[in-house]
Formats: sequence, structure tokens, C-alpha cells
Amino acid sequence: MHNKKKAVCCWITLLLFMLVIAGCSDSQNETSGSPASVRLNERNKNISGQIGLESSMELQYAQKFAIDYYEGGYALISIADGGRYLIIPEGKQKPDDLKEDIVLLYQPFDNIYLVATAVMDMFRELDELDCIRFSGKKSDGWCIEEVRKKMEKGDILYAGKYNMPDYERIVSEGCSLAIENNMISHSPEVVEKLESFGIPVLIDFSSYESHPLGRVEWIKLYGVLLNKKEMAQKLFDQQCEIMNRIIENKVSEKTVAFFFITTNGMVNVRNSSDYVPKMIELAGGKYVFEDLGEKNQNRSSVTIQMEQFYNTAKDADYLIYNSTIDGELVSLEQLIKKEEMLKDFKAVKEGNVWCTTKDLYQQSMSIGRMMEDIHNILSEDTEKQKDTMYLYPLK
Repeated sequence: MHNKKKAVCCWITLLLFMLVIAGCSDSQNETSGSPASVRLNERNKNISGQIGLESSMELQYAQKFAIDYYEGGYALISIADGGRYLIIPEGKQKPDDLKEDIVLLYQPFDNIYLVATAVMDMFRELDELDCIRFSGKKSDGWCIEEVRKKMEKGDILYAGKYNMPDYERIVSEGCSLAIENNMISHSPEVVEKLESFGIPVLIDFSSYESHPLGRVEWIKLYGVLLNKKEMAQKLFDQQCEIMNRIIENKVSEKTVAFFFITTNGMVNVRNSSDYVPKMIELAGGKYVFEDLGEKNQNRSSVTIQMEQFYNTAKDADYLIYNSTIDGELVSLEQLIKKEEMLKDFKAVKEGNVWCTTKDLYQQSMSIGRMMEDIHNILSEDTEKQKDTMYLYPLK
């Protein structure tokens, strides 16, 4: 009897041990990048008794959206903020038993009001700029030449910022969809107003992806939206190929500071968990701020005192100045005029200071090439350093 009880106890102990291990494994999968379709769509699988689930989109890096495919060509988009959008194919009707929270998106789309800046480049790459009728940015704010020309011709109209849209203009031309960035969360009344006019609002979260190619992977969402899935996959794969090529050709690890100086003399740098430090890492470098900002914080950057920047970045091998905010610099002298302390920096003394072009963030579909630029400047190969598109040296 004693041996039998001992055996039962052993089996119970073993079972508990296995459950603990399984629990740890599940927890690790959740935090280390389990597919977004698993995390976001568990509650979405039975959205209607009239259309059955067929498959889910496979995602490699994106964590902020998921897409499920249903019978009849329907597709459900799920966003990290809880938003759910059902794409209704042209000529099809909406299922009668859908949940009330699901927003309906009827194909095809035209006269789109596009506020999310990074999405414009995706529409351009998909050859779908003709779908865009309204912009949340004026023509002189666009660095994408095709968009600027369309606005100058009147093919794309300025319809106000995210928090002050021109409702009369948008409604009068039959806007079929508004694509906003997460800034709209500060003006929820705008969403309510647009929806009251029958205009669905899709919120783009691509800028919250921590992996650079997670941002690029959002083109798959717009590929589904615009019936260009294959083209979107091809464009995404092209950027992946560039990244893989960079990783295969490793360069010596060099330290890099990415920053800009504010009008009041403070220094704006990227959070350590932001996608820019990740780009630097993938390109073969090491971001000098190893533990800056909170990992679960959505803010991409932090503003610090010049003294803190000096102490951390003084000996960095390379400095990259972010000109997106205050315009492109033309010389090293111009940068030093912003802050004399920069004269003491190792990168300044050795001539390893680079500047971004103003279109760095609007060119969202060129992240692979941006990483290649960083890789080239870190390689210390003068010929490769000449072959940069989004970075140029300050002399």
C-alpha cells in the first residue's frame, strides 16, 4: 500500500511539473512573438454562421494586426486596439448575424481620406494612389513626388488634419474610407462624426511595430483591402531579401547615436525598443542607449538633457542626425552651431557624422534600403558609403 501511494505521488508530481513547463512555454511564446493571428483573432473565429473560416494570414514580423479569410472572399482585419473590420467583396452582402462591433468595409474603395502618413507609400507601391482623394497633409509636406504632383494638379485634395477634417469636402465627394493613425485617439469625436456620415474609419498601427519589417508587413493588410495580395507579398519579400543580405554580410559592431537637437537645446533620441535602434542592430551596429524608455511604452522617442547625451554618446563611433523634424543640414559646421559640445565627440573628430534625408519616414516601403544604408556607412568601405540613398555625410 505504501509503495502504491508513493507511486501515485510521483505521478502527481510529474504531472504538475509538466503543467508548469507547458505554462512557461506558452508564456514565452506569447512574449517572444507568437503570430498576431493567434493573439488577436481567437475571439473572431466564429463571427457569423453564414460564412465559415477558411484560413489565416501568416505574418513574419507584424504584431499589431491579423487577417482571417472566410468563405465567399470575405476577410476580417483585426487591429491591436480591438478594432475589427470585415471586408465585403464587390457584389456581396454583409452577413445578417455579425457582431455589432465589426466595421463593414465594402470593396472597391475610392475617394479615400488618408491621414496616416506612412500608408501613402504603401498605396504608391501598390499603384493605387488613384484611390486617394483626400490627404491629411498639405502638398508641401509631402516628400513623395507622385503625391505632391497629384495634389498640385488637384487629383488629391487637402481635407484637414486628423483633428480638424473638412467634413463638407469629404462628404460631398462620397468618401468611402478614412485611414487614420493612432493620433486620432486624442480626438474620438472625429471618428464619431465621420461614422455618423457613413464613413468607416480604419486606424493604422504600423508605427507601433517594434521590428522594422513589422512596419513594412502592413502592406499585406492594404494588399487585402485593395485586392492586391500577391503584389503586396512580393513587395514585402523584396525588403526581407535586403535585410537577409545585410545579416549575411556582417560588419564590425560600431556604436551609433541617432538624434536631433530641439529648439530649446534638448536632445531627442529614440527609445531603446524603437524600430530605429533595431534597424541599427540589424545593420551591424550597436545603439548607444541600451536601456532608454519603457519597453511597453508606445512613445518612440525621449527628450533628454545635452549633458546626458554627451555622457552616453561622446565616444560613439557614428552619429546620425535625424533631419525629419527641422530640415536637412548641409554641413558639419551647421550642426555644431546647434551645440558647441559636439566638437568633443569622437564621431565629429573622425568625420563619421551622417544626416537623414527628409523623406526617411514617409518612405515606409524602403526600410530594407535604409538598413542597407546604415550597413554601408558602418562598413567603412568608401565605395559602399557612396551608395547611400537616405543618408549623406556631413563635411
